[in-house]
Amino acid sequence: MREPAACDIVIRNATVVDGTGASRRRGDVAISGDRIADVGDLSRLSGAREIDAGGQVLAPGFIDTHTHDDRFVLSDPDMAPKVSQGVTTVVTGNCGISLAPLRPKGALPPPLDLLGDETGYRFDSFARYLDALEAHPAAVNVVALVGHTTLRVGAMGALDREARDSEIKTMRDAIGEALVAGAAGMSTGLFYDPANAASTDEVIALAEVLAPADAIYATHMRDEAERIVEALDETLHIGRAAGVRVLVSHHKIQGEKNFGRTKETLARIDAARAGQGVAVDVYPYAAASTVLNPVSVSRSSSTVITWSKARPDAAGRTLADIAAEMGSDEAQAMERLQPAGAIYFAMDEDDVQRVLRHPGTMIGSDGLPHDEWPHPRLWGTFARVLGHYCRDLGLFSLEEAVHRMTGLAASEFALEKRGRIEAGFHGDLVLFDAETVRDEATFESPKRAARGIEIVIVNGVPVWERGRSTGERPGRVLRRRAGSNAAERPRRGGGS
Repeated sequence: MREPAACDIVIRNATVVDGTGASRRRGDVAISGDRIADVGDLSRLSGAREIDAGGQVLAPGFIDTHTHDDRFVLSDPDMAPKVSQGVTTVVTGNCGISLAPLRPKGALPPPLDLLGDETGYRFDSFARYLDALEAHPAAVNVVALVGHTTLRVGAMGALDREARDSEIKTMRDAIGEALVAGAAGMSTGLFYDPANAASTDEVIALAEVLAPADAIYATHMRDEAERIVEALDETLHIGRAAGVRVLVSHHKIQGEKNFGRTKETLARIDAARAGQGVAVDVYPYAAASTVLNPVSVSRSSSTVITWSKARPDAAGRTLADIAAEMGSDEAQAMERLQPAGAIYFAMDEDDVQRVLRHPGTMIGSDGLPHDEWPHPRLWGTFARVLGHYCRDLGLFSLEEAVHRMTGLAASEFALEKRGRIEAGFHGDLVLFDAETVRDEATFESPKRAARGIEIVIVNGVPVWERGRSTGERPGRVLRRRAGSNAAERPRRGGGS
């Protein structure tokens, strides 16, 4: 790229961690329009705006590979929980839950209500949803998956059975429409009741539609506890049978008697990678969060209510305390709180660290922005990886941490010209202080912005600065391009 005489923004004296995993280096980065114009010693360039990084780290903007921001990007487009921790791109539609294509005829079955009530489900095609995002952009870029549970609710009258051939055809057609519109793939939430009755063959029949487009299959597996190995084997089988890449969402082990079994699951994933595409993401906490359900409660040492339509005042309180106040047992209290959500302390820290350390693990927050008392992962995930796990515990180098959040994720989702600091790439950047960056959100005070994030830039436009949103909304819908090929995407060492 020919060196311009002047640029819109020049960030000088930065410690550049470029997203490839390569060693950090001192240098300058120039932005013209929505692109990185040049990287290196740019003393001959001038910028309409000059930023002195003072040696702080400049990295590609973080890519949150697992979110439930489908509605949030429309209702709260400043996206403060995400941009405040350096996130510039979110992947929506996970766990089988997407806002489209669905116009519900009645009350939403859990877990679709994690995205809010039925009024948000107003898009009868995936194209209309993506068009709405483009007409009303957010501060972040959006990569969208289409959800299997959403498809089932739209195509089936009863969800407690396997789909019939005619219903599978309806869902296959809807997936095809979503792919043409630009969906990055399909997700399932086989753990949840509305999808649990789906057979492996049903999922394969739907996942086959993804293969010609090289779209991804992401899954909240059927089990993450006693039957974790069977669930993982099912996931790998679906990928092989359908000829698609698979992503094991928020990989974890729940229930004390299962602690330590990530040794087994990660070994199985490594073995599978020799013959098929398998990706993994994780959030850096030893507690899960989803709708309030008895299975998760039974595996948890403590359960905290995140929202309840029947008892809004229950948010932030333990189920045990609420049950005692009601003079009932926890099972009865659960029934009286429904519909509701909860945080479950059901995981082992050693398992969390083992998955985090594992080569190839991406970072996804799994945050639930519509919860009254959200899990702190919504506001803290990426800063927690950088501060607690990278700097304080030394699980991996800063370069490796940034690679997991940027170049690796961009490669897995086939995001063109994103995830690296390189001339010609999109201007998605985050400037942070590696010595002070830290998550401030806690289980007791979950809605707190991270510390140490100085400036966040999306498509060349600052969206977070001096501890607050700028009000700019330059995010784009990153539609999957027809014909993208995972085998042709650069991997670590060759780029992203």
